[in-house]
Amino acid sequence: MARVRQNGRRAPARLRFEDLYRTGPGTLAGRYLRRFWQPVYRLEDLPPGRALPLRIMGEEFTLYRGEDGAPHAVAFRCAHRGTQLSIGFVEGDCLRCRYHGWMYDQTGQCVDMPAEAPSFPARVRIRAYPTIEYLGLAFVYLGDAERDDTGAFRPPPFPRFPEFEGLEGVREVLRPQVWPCNFLQRLDNNDDSVHVVFTHGQTYLADRRRGLPVVERWESEWGTTSLVRYAEGATQSFQFGMPNVFYFRLPGTEPDVAWDERIQWMVPVDDEHTTEFRVRLVPVTGEAAARYRARRQAEAATEGRHVADLGEAILSGKLWLQDLEAAGTVGIRDLITLQDFVTQVGQGRVADRRQERLGRSDSGVIVFRQLWERELRALAAGLPLKQWARPAALVPSFTPAPA
Repeated sequence: MARVRQNGRRAPARLRFEDLYRTGPGTLAGRYLRRFWQPVYRLEDLPPGRALPLRIMGEEFTLYRGEDGAPHAVAFRCAHRGTQLSIGFVEGDCLRCRYHGWMYDQTGQCVDMPAEAPSFPARVRIRAYPTIEYLGLAFVYLGDAERDDTGAFRPPPFPRFPEFEGLEGVREVLRPQVWPCNFLQRLDNNDDSVHVVFTHGQTYLADRRRGLPVVERWESEWGTTSLVRYAEGATQSFQFGMPNVFYFRLPGTEPDVAWDERIQWMVPVDDEHTTEFRVRLVPVTGEAAARYRARRQAEAATEGRHVADLGEAILSGKLWLQDLEAAGTVGIRDLITLQDFVTQVGQGRVADRRQERLGRSDSGVIVFRQLWERELRALAAGLPLKQWARPAALVPSFTPAPA
């Protein structure tokens, strides 16, 4: 079932194909994505007092953590001579350029120029971006925002997920993965439940969600809600949040774990690369939690590191995925990820949707695409955009098939 309301709004002219997927500065999709808070980095990979270069939606930034651990995002280059700021020094909550020592605070204001007149720093400011640490990730608001009376940006309210804050269990931020394909290919796959039967048919998923599913997807106050009914009785609901958030529950893959709750964001690096940020909550406590943490610590050293290399080898014909599935030499989590990699990246870096032949099994994909195009067309025409917000009732579910 595909249902997307048009809300009685006048639709502007049809968009160009590139309007749908290009996210660089000034592009239509890029302007839309920049209206939302985006995760940009897993903070356990960036020690306090360090800085690094960052590329998001075709733009370059500097992300650094103050000595107290708080994350900050500022422009990529120093205003003096254009030196890359990520090679500089963190001092307190400020970042000092390595070239001539100009120092900027977290608002982008220059606060020190060792070789210049004391009055000069106040006249120099670089772009800074509102930044928040949440669920182990650095979130940044990259869009335009109003300034308050102090000159600070006032971004939209930050969306929280209390389910991942207060429930008992083990919460982990999985290693982010960068895949060489456009972010829309990754978003399409998130709610394509029919692919599970074929793409993941050689893994545990076939034991929990058997038979071709019937999929319903409709617009919600947050994005879309999907209800999936599998032929042998399992049911699953998914929640998608505009523009690139996916919240779902999956059956567990190991002892002690009946299911795990996940939330993930597909964030464009540029038009041909996408980073997936994933947070997982596993409802285990006590001794079961200790066993789970021990297993995850052992897996973490290698998990996800070789998926892209294996995937590229399969796509180039140097390996066969069937052989890896049969051999059991790839861990189940990496195997599932590898199956997704070859099907999504195998469409090309930017899939040409004009060549597709969609059918009734693609109803979930169609609903998202209609919604995405509707909002971009409204933005292009200067019409009011829907204000997305997630009510507390919009949570995912999974019910296994009867025994």
